Amino acid sequence: MSSTPTFDELMAGCTQAFHLEMRDSYAVDYEEGPFAEWRSGFRHDPVDRDSWWRPWLDLVAETVSRGAVIRRARIVSEPVSEYTRFLHDGTFTNIAAGEQVRWLPRRLASTIALPGNDFWLFDGEWVHWNHFAGDGSSMGDEITDDPIAAKLCTQAFEAVWARALPHAEYRV
Repeated sequence: MSSTPTFDELMAGCTQAFHLEMRDSYAVDYEEGPFAEWRSGFRHDPVDRDSWWRPWLDLVAETVSRGAVIRRARIVSEPVSEYTRFLHDGTFTNIAAGEQVRWLPRRLASTIALPGNDFWLFDGEWVHWNHFAGDGSSMGDEITDDPIAAKLCTQAFEAVWARALPHAEYRV
């Protein structure tokens, strides 16, 4: 096994990056921050780009501008959680940066072999696992070039992507 690259190095050198999210919520802070503001009625104005652009979107835009493809798929329970509605409402920012985003209702994923954790897959070779606690808080990450893991993630992501609806078509 070669030296393990960082997430940033993988993103900087990839030609494609696929992200599969399978949780109905991630580290929700109900008292302050973006989710709390959204719950109080705040919505980003798509026209006022300066108000919602952030470093992650810079990275996505830079990656896409050099010809790489970034695809994100979300498997969601229905009816969707409040957090999923929050994600859906803000996904226009990901799309503006150059990501392609699709949504798959969980009931349509029953016959797909899925890994136990969310992941990023870079060029079908490197898997960046995201580990979460029951409350959605991060338990760290792990990067591997194990070919069995990469194959599982490639097949899972492609199966999800084929069944999922593009963001513009998915209604929450």
